[in-house]
Amino acid sequence: MKKLRNRSKVKENAANYVVPTEVGTMARKIYLIDSFQLNKEFSVNEIKNSIIYGDAFEILKRIKDETFDMVFIDPPYFLQLSGKELRRWKVKTKVDGVNDQWDKFSSFEEYDNFIKRLLFETKRVMKPNATLWIISTYHSIFRIGKILQDLGYWILNDVIWLKTNPMPNWLGVRFTNATETLIWAVKDKNVKKYTFNRNYAKIFGFGSTGTNVWVLPICSGKERLKDEHGKKCHSTQKPIELLRRVILTSTKENDLILDPMAGVGTTGYVAYFLGRNFTMIEKNFEYVKCTLRRFEKKLNFDNLITKKEEKQLNFLNI
Repeated sequence: MKKLRNRSKVKENAANYVVPTEVGTMARKIYLIDSFQLNKEFSVNEIKNSIIYGDAFEILKRIKDETFDMVFIDPPYFLQLSGKELRRWKVKTKVDGVNDQWDKFSSFEEYDNFIKRLLFETKRVMKPNATLWIISTYHSIFRIGKILQDLGYWILNDVIWLKTNPMPNWLGVRFTNATETLIWAVKDKNVKKYTFNRNYAKIFGFGSTGTNVWVLPICSGKERLKDEHGKKCHSTQKPIELLRRVILTSTKENDLILDPMAGVGTTGYVAYFLGRNFTMIEKNFEYVKCTLRRFEKKLNFDNLITKKEEKQLNFLNI
């Protein structure tokens, strides 16, 4: 089995960590492509069910036009945090928030240019009837929406993720922030034959009409990935249930899904066990390592809908 060579980049980011190029016990294999060793255009078959270690902006340029059936993007939110330490009032423990370097930008202009570059290149690799999902909070979702429209995308819906266990409101000087927004879009307003599985939408939205509000908890407990020191691997890991809903409502079996900023790989992990194909891009090798470890354990969806539906009904008092 081939292994990654220990070049300086791997030494710097992963302390000489060496991983196999394929993992998994199912008929399909998961491949790790080390883009830092390659300078080539990628074929569709080569990137199917692959985690590409490298920079999204460089890699997307090397992927053929109209490759993907669906794209999910969880970009930096540019939270603009003050850096002040927050502590829980009663137990006095420190709040472990988002303070990662990848979420820091010098200005709105720099952030807007980052999002514009990403969405421009993403649009090129989407099939004519592909859909795009992009998620953020109030900090940046409105800027993202404007950029989408400026680039010609056509917004189909926004979907509100209502969190059953949001971050507590420590200071009490504003409303508790309990939502994130997903924008669902196509390449332009003339796109008609995109995938929309209405029956799943009716299951996931409360009521009987498939509303655009999804009620589910943030990632926590056993689902939260931890490193060897017990620290969470990623500060904004998305819940499995959120990606399950995205994928089931907007893709078909064997579709190819792109996540260009994959983090710890929730998109591909869920897609794989739902019978879809994926391509994930991630430039942080620690995140890549966490992602590969996830695939060593089968994802079981048994009774997942029933449990989540019960939590929704209780939360909404329906």
